[in-house]
Amino acid sequence: MTYDIAIVGGGIIGLATGRELLHRHPHAALAVLEKEARVGAHQTGHNSGVIHSGIYYAPGSLKARLCMQGRRALWKFCDAKGIEYHQAGKLIVATQAHELGRLQALWERGIANCIEGLAMLEGDAIAQREPHCRGIKAIYSPVTGIVDYGAVARAIADDIREAGGEILTGRKVEGIRRSNGLSRIATAGGDIEARHVIACGGLMADRLAKMTGGKSDPKIVPFRGDYLLLKPGKRHLVKGNIYPVPDPAFPFLGAHFTRRLNGDVLLGPNAVLAFAREGYGFSSVNAGDLVETLTYPGFLRLAVKYMAVGMGEMYRDLVRSAYVRALQRYIPELRVEDTLPGPSGVRAQAMRADGSMVDDLVFEETEGVVHVRNAPSPGATSSLAIASYIADVAQKRFGLGTTPAVV
Repeated sequence: MTYDIAIVGGGIIGLATGRELLHRHPHAALAVLEKEARVGAHQTGHNSGVIHSGIYYAPGSLKARLCMQGRRALWKFCDAKGIEYHQAGKLIVATQAHELGRLQALWERGIANCIEGLAMLEGDAIAQREPHCRGIKAIYSPVTGIVDYGAVARAIADDIREAGGEILTGRKVEGIRRSNGLSRIATAGGDIEARHVIACGGLMADRLAKMTGGKSDPKIVPFRGDYLLLKPGKRHLVKGNIYPVPDPAFPFLGAHFTRRLNGDVLLGPNAVLAFAREGYGFSSVNAGDLVETLTYPGFLRLAVKYMAVGMGEMYRDLVRSAYVRALQRYIPELRVEDTLPGPSGVRAQAMRADGSMVDDLVFEETEGVVHVRNAPSPGATSSLAIASYIADVAQKRFGLGTTPAVV
């Protein structure tokens, strides 16, 4: 079959984009191609489940706008579909005096972004929100929430099917070739043709772009985050979400506490180089993936710059007591014996050859194809808003216009 639109990637961004395009063009023949047997199998399914407020992002920036719009759209979607979510709230806690300036700057950013209900807390006010948390000062964000993004992705996939679209699983894309106004997509389940292609490949975004002659940068470098879990008998130590004050001198946020819908409390994650793009454990190694990362100039420059940080993260990954010591800054009562091994996720970190980490949406256009080269955190929170943005880009690139039919 020849489709009007094929979307490569059945994560939450690809699915939301398919849903948005079918809403705009209900007569289009649309298919989402997913290489795994189910949708949302990688970044979406390994997400911690936080619905972000938008406090971190520069006022007026695209990330801030999409996060705010996406959060509200996600609430509305979950309400309509009966998907459980909870506004658990979040404390961003300064535990040392040198963090207070950054906390104040973050407060001003949150106010400029019109984040609902923000409060600055000190001393006893922190303890009222999180009785076991210790800090000098903290920002409380009541609209930060938690949800199961896997459930959200499955509901979006159902919407696509109900609108006449197709979800084709087991369709790992092995090549894309353009000819006579059509893209022939070679997949593990057979070839398909499409007039227009949108690639939302996440961890494989750069490889998909390479198939159609895309640029070598940005490159995807995988970083694994390993969590610990609080034992059930110790879950009372954390009521909501507890986060550190971001330090712009370091590439990742740092370990934090996240309560999940099922009652679990995640501790972490750390951030270490993944030895495979889809490697969710220390022993998961893909030689090709690893060599590709270790020979990439951008990663080598990053590794030199953050050598001490990286070694510390690896040490905490291997030595649980060191991991717990980092968390005790916020919950002094926490002990190693209170924790269990938890889940892991892999982050598709887009990088440039100069060693800089890409923190914005990145699109690339080749003939007949729009590539989403980077959709960073808060990608899941913002997914419905990002999908609308991608649909705008696709409509302009493909000349879809405003008529209900694509062809």
